[in-house]
Amino acid sequence: MKDPNLHIADQEEASVTIWKEVLFGADLLLLLTSPVYYGLGIPHGDNSGVVIIPGFLGSDHYLGQLRSWIARIGYRPYVSGIGLNAECPNLLIQRHLNATLETALTETGGKIHLIGHSLGGIIARSVAGQRPDDIASVITLGSPFRGTIAHRSILRAAEVVRRQILEEHGPEVLPQCYTAHCTCNFLQSLRRKVPDSVMETAIYTLDDGVVDSRFCRTGHPDKDFQVPGTHIGLTFNSTAYGVIAKRLAEACKRG
Repeated sequence: MKDPNLHIADQEEASVTIWKEVLFGADLLLLLTSPVYYGLGIPHGDNSGVVIIPGFLGSDHYLGQLRSWIARIGYRPYVSGIGLNAECPNLLIQRHLNATLETALTETGGKIHLIGHSLGGIIARSVAGQRPDDIASVITLGSPFRGTIAHRSILRAAEVVRRQILEEHGPEVLPQCYTAHCTCNFLQSLRRKVPDSVMETAIYTLDDGVVDSRFCRTGHPDKDFQVPGTHIGLTFNSTAYGVIAKRLAEACKRG
């Protein structure tokens, strides 16, 4: 079912201050001194699988800190296996992410949780719409799933990636690939309401220097969680980690 409240805006330049992102190191330092990082004062998991998806132009490598923490609090983390996130999302899901999900489902015997940073969260929401019977929850970290409203440098980089996709894949992708006007399964699934069986969480920061945080929220107060810090630093943000632990535990209780 299409979500009547979810309009995906065209790509537009966001009025954000990207230089703030140099402060992401502070997010990491605060994490390393937080009890949450050591698994203290937060609920622990049931060994269910958690697939973590990188953001635009990122790979699984920079998510190592988050994966280690996920394992420390009682879950089984999985790398996405998509390589560099600079490719048609529809192809990334079909050729790589679905295989990772199948592995996680087989090895854990239960539904999978998805955590995605930035563009990775958008991909996670689309997968949740495509495979609701396999997904227990989806958590987005600074993911503008309502539209690519981002700093102009990000939009320029996205256009470069779009041209590369069209040159490399030609007829394998639609002419409007990597835009809000594409009609592929990735975007069609993103436009649908996240199934009620999938617990939905959107974590965002008002100090985001990459994307407009207003487009990173569902509009439901019980699903949207504001944290301090930078866009880049959301993957090692102690407040975000506390929200993630709580929401994963709640999703596990739902079964």
